[in-house]
Amino acid sequence: MVRIGIVAGEASGDQLAAGLIEAVRARVPDARFEGIAGPAMVAAGCAALYPSEKLAVMGLVEVLGHLPELLRIRWRLFRYFRSNPPDVFIGVDAPDFNLGLEGRLRAAGIRTVHYVSPSVWAWRQKRVRKIARNVDLMLTLFPFEAEFYRRHGVAARFVGHPFADAIPQTPDRDAARRTLGATGAATVVALLPGSRMGEVRRLAEPFLRAAALCHARRPELRFVAPMVNTGVRARFDEIRGRVAPQLPLTLVDGQARTVLAASDVVLVASGTAALEAMFMKRPMVVAYRLSPVTYAVLRLFRLLKVRHYALPNLLAGREVVRELMQGDATADRLAQELLLLLDDPARRDEMHGAFEQIHQSLRRDANERAADAVVELLAAGTTAATQ
Repeated sequence: MVRIGIVAGEASGDQLAAGLIEAVRARVPDARFEGIAGPAMVAAGCAALYPSEKLAVMGLVEVLGHLPELLRIRWRLFRYFRSNPPDVFIGVDAPDFNLGLEGRLRAAGIRTVHYVSPSVWAWRQKRVRKIARNVDLMLTLFPFEAEFYRRHGVAARFVGHPFADAIPQTPDRDAARRTLGATGAATVVALLPGSRMGEVRRLAEPFLRAAALCHARRPELRFVAPMVNTGVRARFDEIRGRVAPQLPLTLVDGQARTVLAASDVVLVASGTAALEAMFMKRPMVVAYRLSPVTYAVLRLFRLLKVRHYALPNLLAGREVVRELMQGDATADRLAQELLLLLDDPARRDEMHGAFEQIHQSLRRDANERAADAVVELLAAGTTAATQ
């Protein structure tokens, strides 16, 4: 039996890890996975020692309140895997948690894979030295990441993005609108303020106020917001009741891709959701806010190394979508950009063309390529052990 330790944080990591688990088990049917897992991973056959939402924290300052618990969990996992060594350990995203764990496990003689590169090319580039010490193999979702690692002497393989494989080039918009009960004439604006509670606390109010401003200008607009879990839904609904109680807004449990497919334009938090909106070919405005202290630290120490933050812009190498960050992400600015996008079919068409090209470039059967890399590493270790 092959034993594989695996840790994934939050919803996107859970989905990526689940696809990898299924692809590995297709090659190695007796493979056993255990670690920190979300519902998709558990459904794919992973034993959950802890739930993945424990790691859904982002930002330098935001982590501090959760740090004691995170350190306890990481230490317990290390002791568990040291006593019950897996054949390989795979850290999926969650770099601040996983890279430290990977380093300890690698020092204990356990091979390590990290799936989904941290944004070392964008900020805190010195982390690449830590990655070189802690990781046997880095699996990247984007081609420019693999090139960056090779330049720094880190074994890396570009596998493509599983979401690019899973989402069709032309999503079925009519079916999505029927699922949500949207009439053919309705103009639908999707609101995606993030999957983490901290993101919702910072973005829900400007998103909802922007939606209210847009609705005041265009009363025919209808708004839909997919909610990743009940906790996020409760917080978002509480803010909605306070700042935009009359807004014609439908909350949907999950079904983010259905909501995106049904929408005419999207207001979305920077991150994985913006990438999914791009794969769904939806015109968008991207926004993000870190805590003021976190952002000040990043600016003070000049830790940010990129001109653009939104993934569609990073992948295009230019500003394809409007991105409003930190103090620019106000209700007035967000509403202005949404209304401009609704009224500018040429700009929407330009986005669509750019999104088509990027989507095609990332369709690489990512789950299969990532599984091949893991199985090759397993085989190399088995060969070495028998020599």
